[in-house]
Amino acid sequence: METWLPIIIQLISGAIGGNAAGAALKNQSLGTIGNSIAGIVGGGIGGQLLSAIIPALSGGAGMDAGSIIGNVAVGGVGGAVIMIVVGLIKKAIKK
Repeated sequence: METWLPIIIQLISGAIGGNAAGAALKNQSLGTIGNSIAGIVGGGIGGQLLSAIIPALSGGAGMDAGSIIGNVAVGGVGGAVIMIVVGLIKKAIKK
């Protein structure tokens, strides 16, 4: 279970980050479900990429406060970025 915990944290944070970005940028919002899905994908991808670049974010042997905060931040930012990118693509296609 300990190896799955960082991923779960990143996915949940991604969903929250996607919805927060959707609330802040209403013209790129994909709706609650769309924001959540884009956020989950972004949180997972962003979390895995940054964990590969900065191994301390992966949690290592245990989950201390630093790794939990790192996973939350990485998941949230990754979720927000992917939601914004998908929102911009959707808006560009609509034109």
